Amino acid sequence: MTHTYRMAAIAVGLLGATVANAGNLIIESWRVDDKAQWEEIILPAFEKAHPNIKVKFSPTSPPEYNSAINAKLSAGTAGDLITCRPFDVSLDLFKKGHLDAVDSAAGMKNFPASAKVAWQTDDGKSTYCMPMASVIHGFFYNKKIFADLGLKAPNTEAEFFAALDKIKATNKITPLALGTADQWETNQIVFTSIGANRWKGEEGRQALLMGKKKFTDPEFVSTFETMAKWAPYMSKGYQAQTYGDSQNLFASGRAAIYPTGSWDISFFEKDPSLSFGAFKPPVQKAGDTCYISDHTDMGMGINAKSKNKADAKVFLEWLGSKEFADIYTNKNTGFFSLSNHAVDVKNPVAKEMISWRKQCKSTIRLNAQIMSRGTPSMENELWNVGSQVMNLKMAPKDAANQIHTGFVKWYKPASQ
Repeated sequence: MTHTYRMAAIAVGLLGATVANAGNLIIESWRVDDKAQWEEIILPAFEKAHPNIKVKFSPTSPPEYNSAINAKLSAGTAGDLITCRPFDVSLDLFKKGHLDAVDSAAGMKNFPASAKVAWQTDDGKSTYCMPMASVIHGFFYNKKIFADLGLKAPNTEAEFFAALDKIKATNKITPLALGTADQWETNQIVFTSIGANRWKGEEGRQALLMGKKKFTDPEFVSTFETMAKWAPYMSKGYQAQTYGDSQNLFASGRAAIYPTGSWDISFFEKDPSLSFGAFKPPVQKAGDTCYISDHTDMGMGINAKSKNKADAKVFLEWLGSKEFADIYTNKNTGFFSLSNHAVDVKNPVAKEMISWRKQCKSTIRLNAQIMSRGTPSMENELWNVGSQVMNLKMAPKDAANQIHTGFVKWYKPASQ
């Protein structure tokens, strides 16, 4: 084959590749558990309105997603749409040029500033992923156990511990379904959830970032102190209890209260014999303003190297629609649309949890923004000290001091 013919063949091949990509999109995600919802409900709804665009949902297991998407984007093999984790992980992808800015995307106007911040540069000038959904932290409780013991969902910490005492007194039921083997729950479910009422949500989080508060201040130390008080109400051998073990303990009716997040609703809904409700993190005393961890969990961006950006933008616009907000909130139970659209939530537990947005002030997980960028990683440190505090192996003051010491090593405002 002559050079001319060879170049012509390559050109035809490239044209064929471009045509093949037109009208087809691939979504990268870590939400393996949601594959059926995407394939059977969400994507058919989009394709019904846009019959010329076919979309494939291609998830990677959650622990592998960050490294896998980095590798795919660097190699030019990633899909057109990238599901974005909040803050630094996705910010890094944007800084590397892997994600397009989406500030002008048509659906972006339907999201409040508080939803966008998880996928913006530190100066707020560029948004690189459209917000999709948040998860809300709280507690599930077994309605039958509570009814049998004459208990009501607690509102204050005194009521919470009184309920735990009454449950423990049965000598048959574990008050709290929680273990420390996996460690992450002690931070992402416990510390950042119950602590928001003590450090006043965004007020305390922003104060830490500005160097006006320290982790050794009373509101942070007292959160660890409360966590230590939970130990007597957890299962015998809870130090070896995994997240899955805790789920099974509550699902089987052998535990009365399960500290968790809304993402677990769908897991327990599988068993129709389990009747459970939800209550928000207890306030310190009656009349206190309540704060909830309403964590910006998921967004979606466009691969800067996508060969079909026109259709990717169409899909992104649909993500900002009321139709998507309704479908995603009600079919992917426990994940709440971050848009301004009014959604009629059908699931009773999800409806209860989303109602807290009107009752309380929302915040995000304490260390999600900026605080885990340095070395040592605050996320890993909080897992470590949180589990040690709950295992009664570390004093709350020492835990707070370890987090503070690690933070000041690399974050200048914290040392002032």
